[in-house]
Amino acid sequence: MKIAFVVNDVMTEKHVYTTTRLAMAATNRDHEVVLLGMGDFGYEPDGTLVARGRSAKDKNYRSLERYLEDVQKPESEEQFAVSEFDVVMLRADPADEGESSAWANNAGIAFGELMAAQGVLVVNDPSALSKALSKAYFQQFPERVRPRTLISRDEKRIEEFVQELGGKAVLKPLQGSGGSGVFLVNEDEAPNLNQIIEAIARDGYVVAQEFLPEAKDGDVRMFLMNGQPLTVDGKVAAFRRRSGGDDIRSNMSAGGSAEKVEVTDGMLELVEAVRPKLVADGMFLVGLDIVGDKLMEVNVFSPGGLGSCQALYEVDFAPAVIENLEHKVTMHEHYGRQLRNAALATL
Repeated sequence: MKIAFVVNDVMTEKHVYTTTRLAMAATNRDHEVVLLGMGDFGYEPDGTLVARGRSAKDKNYRSLERYLEDVQKPESEEQFAVSEFDVVMLRADPADEGESSAWANNAGIAFGELMAAQGVLVVNDPSALSKALSKAYFQQFPERVRPRTLISRDEKRIEEFVQELGGKAVLKPLQGSGGSGVFLVNEDEAPNLNQIIEAIARDGYVVAQEFLPEAKDGDVRMFLMNGQPLTVDGKVAAFRRRSGGDDIRSNMSAGGSAEKVEVTDGMLELVEAVRPKLVADGMFLVGLDIVGDKLMEVNVFSPGGLGSCQALYEVDFAPAVIENLEHKVTMHEHYGRQLRNAALATL
């Protein structure tokens, strides 16, 4: 099959990224693989979608560094008609786009919708991703699996809610991810609460969330594929992320460390609770961030950590993801446009 991975910018990708791992796995399975940046698309007057992309020319790579080095060579860039692709995987991270390039997130999703409309399989489903750009998407999952949450720009109401929670809460912006702009407020920070709220509200809505005591042990990142835990050779792609020092953020990008984790019945019950919506929304590959028996975040854009999973469990999970995409492409050939993109994405 011919598969494209859409990233923020091909030239800023790193070999440790999960996307690089997936792309190399697809290349090693003899597929034609192209990496595209969110600014590399074009819509021609005749309705043709085109894109500038880069690919590696060899077919058997053992080194992620060498694979990405080949992709990023100047001579690797070509122009493609997007209709040539069997499947396009949207893997751009909205948190990486600053104010100067805020256009990129909407553009990437808009072109994803155009691709799906022209019959290309696009995962995760771009129409659902457009709703997930805001953390408000998270509030559509069952209440029992979410911590108590307030979304507001009303400073007084936020202060009241923090008091309702016993004076301890997590505050963060409605937009963004990667642990950026996240604050833990308690009695020590009470005198600075107004300033924290003002700082977050300057860029939009504030999310005030119940603090879970289990967060002291970090959180668990678990990969789901088609709404089920990604499992290879009896190992689940999940690991515990512990924060560095006193930082409450356990994201790997914020200095967290990875440890093995035992998947509990409570975690699996949580997966069952969120699975119907993820499947209905065409969310093929996602990362759940779990604290205790609560869901803290659903990463539907570019969940990372497959490298950590491989290092911890000595299992390469990436080929299983590509194998599942092969199955979807076969089903697409059988059914054509009889199946909606969202339905095919989680088939």
